[in-house]
Amino acid sequence: MSPSSDLPTISLLETLRVIDFSVLSPAGLAQQLADLGADVIKVERPGAGDPVRQIAWPVIEGVNLEHWHWNRGKRSLALNLESAAGIEIFLDLARAADVIVEGMRPGALARRGLSPERLWETNPALVLCGMSGYGETGPYRDVPAHGLAFDAMAGVAPPARTKEGFATIAPHTSIGMNAAALYGALGVVSAVLRARATGEGCALEIAQSDAAIAINWLRIEGEAAYDRPAGEVTDRDGRAGPERRALGFDDFDDAVRYQYYESADGYVLLMASDRRFWRNFCEGVGRLDLYEAQPGEEMADHARGNLELRRELARIFKTRTTADWMELAARVETAIAPVHDSSSVRHDPQAIDRIEWLPSESHAADLLPTPLKLRGARLPVPRRAPTVGQHTDEVLREVLDYPPDRIQALRESETVA
Repeated sequence: MSPSSDLPTISLLETLRVIDFSVLSPAGLAQQLADLGADVIKVERPGAGDPVRQIAWPVIEGVNLEHWHWNRGKRSLALNLESAAGIEIFLDLARAADVIVEGMRPGALARRGLSPERLWETNPALVLCGMSGYGETGPYRDVPAHGLAFDAMAGVAPPARTKEGFATIAPHTSIGMNAAALYGALGVVSAVLRARATGEGCALEIAQSDAAIAINWLRIEGEAAYDRPAGEVTDRDGRAGPERRALGFDDFDDAVRYQYYESADGYVLLMASDRRFWRNFCEGVGRLDLYEAQPGEEMADHARGNLELRRELARIFKTRTTADWMELAARVETAIAPVHDSSSVRHDPQAIDRIEWLPSESHAADLLPTPLKLRGARLPVPRRAPTVGQHTDEVLREVLDYPPDRIQALRESETVA
């Protein structure tokens, strides 16, 4: 039994209906809304549907993991938008919806005769949100791209070198496609609040490249700050100084009190750069002499370059397991964190306590849920990602109130599938 199974369920977005006209990673925007309880209807072409099902790895039950993740919680309507009848059905959906998410190259709906103006004639309060690689303006607007492109552009996926000296793509965490989904979902909910108050919809658009750049703000803004005249870049006391240290976490090779250390069975991160945490750590391991010899600055003191102290800390950290160090951190109030890879993090006791996976028994793959939690209640469990057209009849019947004979005629004309 999961930790929150006895809690009441609250759907935060149960009154929100979203039409999701997206493929590949932009489908993650509507997935964020579906995780919070929105009714998301994925409109996809009959037959193959969203190509995300057939790309990348791992493949589970013949379908790519990205589909199981990005399209969970949605209903699938297989609709032929190359036909006049299909366009009319889409307009009927627009009348019944709050939001339309367009997740292809800019203008995909407009090229099918579904311009913003026509959609607003149908439903003036409709919120339109386009998510694309490079956005709707700029010289890259029509350039094809995939997820790595946005991180490469934003400076979060720098090249590495092979042993032969070739430039190569290093392992990294995808930023742009995931951040754009979150920014887009926030924008959609904000726009819906405005539309419900005013009766007036609006159009949003977000580029995955913009989102990757926004997440990398510390380095990018930091470089911009360092481009300012020397007299405007100061030390902590406000005095102009020549030193311009590396940004963010780019220069920790010689840090000591803020550093990775090997434990008896893995690695931990020591973050005792504040004097209080440093004292608590030293006292906790019975080495108050280390603190008394070098109490350091009150805040942000990494004891850079102190090799003698670093060697001693390395020796100390190897005497306990990672779990032992986390127990000590909680007991004496000092800052230590476990260091994991993407496999071992699943077994961390904190992750086990906090994360209720969507299990493969019900969702085809074991999926991480939204990290958002309710106090005293739980969010609804999103449905399993659909097959192409799995909910066509259901949507036409329940959302659009089409009678059975009309649905049958639409199927026979191959307008829907």
